[in-house]
Amino acid sequence: MSYRKERVLEGGWLEYLLKFKEIKFPEASSEKELKALLHKILNSGIHGFCFSLYEDGQQPGDIISEAQVHRRMKILQPVSNWVRSFSCTDGNENIPKIAKKMGLKTLVGAWLGDNPEINKREIEGLIELSNKGLVDIAAVGNEVMYRKDLSEDELLDFLYQVKNAIPKNIPVGYVDAYYEFSARPRITEACDVILTNCYPYWEGCPFEYSLHHMNQMYHQAKAAGNGKRVIITETGWPSQGNGFKGATPSYMNALNYFIRTQLWAQANGIEVFYFSSFDESWKEGAEGDVGAYWGIWDKNEKMKF
Repeated sequence: MSYRKERVLEGGWLEYLLKFKEIKFPEASSEKELKALLHKILNSGIHGFCFSLYEDGQQPGDIISEAQVHRRMKILQPVSNWVRSFSCTDGNENIPKIAKKMGLKTLVGAWLGDNPEINKREIEGLIELSNKGLVDIAAVGNEVMYRKDLSEDELLDFLYQVKNAIPKNIPVGYVDAYYEFSARPRITEACDVILTNCYPYWEGCPFEYSLHHMNQMYHQAKAAGNGKRVIITETGWPSQGNGFKGATPSYMNALNYFIRTQLWAQANGIEVFYFSSFDESWKEGAEGDVGAYWGIWDKNEKMKF
């Protein structure tokens, strides 16, 4: 992926955003002003957060209690309209259950990989939750094509299995990087809704060009969807850790990225699930030290900003 290096931010980042569509928020420059703007955005209610399930010392595969889910959901409920979950087993099934009780909408995912037994449990769980009225959008798999855990035919079988087993008014989609929907038209055609992950950070994009690049990602997925609803299911920026190519984690970059993303999304009517709600230490194993610092709240559920 190449990045255009023109000075798109000359004159201030808010002026740059106005090139997409007018945004009626005051420009902020100091850390104090940026924090105040972040809280203004949160208090007005953002579209959605990806739900971070695991506390320090926990990891996928551990059984998570309903009480833990409830405690974290109480933090998100006042500031978010939706939550996204990634699995339907091992306590993850409590996420949509509790979210619905708190008046939140749910994008519920079945986690698919290369283990047939786990895949079976996940699909059964997604169908059960959907038929209980706990799912507003059903996501069948997350980045399975990117990881090459399944073939296209295997993923399509799961997609159609879910579509045929749940109420027709629940949109069904598949989550992956934006470019996969251009490269895999059969999967795109099978989806009712395009669920795309857009990470300028993981493509090494320098921070100052990150929003411009995300806009390009979104519109590539939108073009592939040929008129279908497109939701950004993940985007974010880490607050610390080692950088990736031209992308630098930092407290101020994370603060600014959240604000810019939300203003851009609100101004253009784009649905975004921000990644992530809480820091999760287990992600260091998969992504290095940077993996543990994507949250708006830290691992102890304290607001970073």
